[in-house]
Amino acid sequence: MCGIVGYVGDKSAVGVILEGLKRLEYRGYDSAGIAVLNADGLHVRRAAGRIKMLEGILRERPVAGKIGIGHTRWATHGRPSEENAHPHTDCSGSLVVVHNGILENYLPIKERLVAEGHVFKSETDTEVLAHLVEHYLKQTPRLDRAVKLALAEVKGSYAVGVVSASAPDRLITAKHGAGGVVIGLGQAENFVASDIPAILAHTRDVVILEDGEVAAVTAAGVELTTLDGEPVQREPVRILWDPIMAEKGGYRHFMLKEIYEQPRAVTDTIRGRVAPETGTVVLNEVAFDPFTVKAIQRVVLIACGTSYHAAMIGRAMIERLAQVPAETDFGSEFRYRDAVVGPHTLVVALSQSGETADTLGAIKAARLKGCPILAVTNVVGSAISREATGVLYTHAGPEIGVASSKTFTATVVATYLLALWLGRQRGVLAPGDVSKHIQELLEIPRLMEATLELEPAIAELARQVSGYRDFLFLGRGVQYPIALEGALKLKELSYIHAEGYAGGEMKHGPIALIDDGMPVVALAPRDGSYDRMLGNVEEVRAREGKIIAVTHQGDRGIAAKAHHVIAVPPCADLLAPLLTVIPLQLLAYHVAVRRGCDVDQPRNLAKSVTVE
Repeated sequence: MCGIVGYVGDKSAVGVILEGLKRLEYRGYDSAGIAVLNADGLHVRRAAGRIKMLEGILRERPVAGKIGIGHTRWATHGRPSEENAHPHTDCSGSLVVVHNGILENYLPIKERLVAEGHVFKSETDTEVLAHLVEHYLKQTPRLDRAVKLALAEVKGSYAVGVVSASAPDRLITAKHGAGGVVIGLGQAENFVASDIPAILAHTRDVVILEDGEVAAVTAAGVELTTLDGEPVQREPVRILWDPIMAEKGGYRHFMLKEIYEQPRAVTDTIRGRVAPETGTVVLNEVAFDPFTVKAIQRVVLIACGTSYHAAMIGRAMIERLAQVPAETDFGSEFRYRDAVVGPHTLVVALSQSGETADTLGAIKAARLKGCPILAVTNVVGSAISREATGVLYTHAGPEIGVASSKTFTATVVATYLLALWLGRQRGVLAPGDVSKHIQELLEIPRLMEATLELEPAIAELARQVSGYRDFLFLGRGVQYPIALEGALKLKELSYIHAEGYAGGEMKHGPIALIDDGMPVVALAPRDGSYDRMLGNVEEVRAREGKIIAVTHQGDRGIAAKAHHVIAVPPCADLLAPLLTVIPLQLLAYHVAVRRGCDVDQPRNLAKSVTVE
């Protein structure tokens, strides 16, 4: 998830592009770059770090021109560095490409181009596109045609921008399955961006690209076609949002936007890592040799907060799919005890930011005992990723809201991929078994989108329950961590006291609190614990508790016992937490909104806990 801004017109391109990139910095923050075309040729400036670093370079080495393109990066291929920053050039330096997405077949294309004499300077998949367009420009003088030929050859996702000295009056942009591309329409000037906030200060009239479309953008107008060259006619859309609302994509809060981004975040975490036809999970970043994997006798998952709840689900996934004993521990506890671990213990550290102090301290302690360490994180180049033996990035994109939502579900998916990979590497799972699990996983983004359609009903439920002072959340098996996560979200966002419990523990204390003033959220999908959860519900009913049941669609048994029912689509048991957590996120959000709380920045909380 990166930010792209392009401009062609009669203004200074540098100023327009930098302003737009600043508005998109939430989409990427590890490097930035700009390319400007003028009579002297194409000029590129890039920097590792945030956009202010790029601004410093531009002060030292200024460029000028009226057509250009810029990019702010969130790394997927290649570490954050100047050489991996976009834009990327071809061999001649007369063409540049910026790219948002993942090219799944870039390696064989790169090998072919290297054999043809192309020299690559970065570790990224994006640079392949620059060289591929250069390759096709030798066959056709038209830049748009060369771009189409190159894009027809790649597999994966892309939102791209291309500028070339061979076509000094235009920039080319195209999209397929990698976020948005919008073209802003002005007077004798036009704009390109990956998101509307970047250009809203200049125009409110935009054309939104669909998958498989290519646009040639000049100061005079826009020519829109399909990848096959068929003309496309589309009326511009008038944007009525104010700039602050636009940064949130039209959502009232960043957190709500991020809740709705979960299907995309999950898709991006899966993308390029599974081959269902062969039953293969590819985790190149993990980088453990086969001997190390086969020698693993135990897995310890270390995390804090929401990441700890993801770790609890990951423990169940690893034990079931990889048949390895697993346990979870808080980073704050693990680092201060003499844990019995060693070279045969795989330590998996989960941290959204990759900077969590307690988790970082825990893996340093584990390294001293010789443990192989795998980091599961959302931030490329973070401290925890640098300390680990291998890294599994979640690819969820930047998360602005302090309370985690999409990074939680992306982390759960990453641990599921890890469990499948371990099971296959250790010979526990056959290719056919892995194929079945992959197919179930690939269904999840669609089912998440269906679950998000429950929001209106959940908003109404929030209206009815927002006045209560205490909540109890109950779950069993992999739903127990979701009970903990649901309670945590309600506490974080609305400041209501809430507790999550394993269903079997209800009679060991919490049942004393249940009365007609206590809403009880019962997580009861139809899994192996369903009948026992029904027993919990009956016990709550007997004490006049207000039952909110989260169950599968079509379940009439629990509907007859609950005061409120939230029905999610059925799916595989191990993956069900990815669906059942969404109603609890939405419930916490809407309760907090009704109570007038600051949803994106709850009191006393920070996005990343970098101190003890």
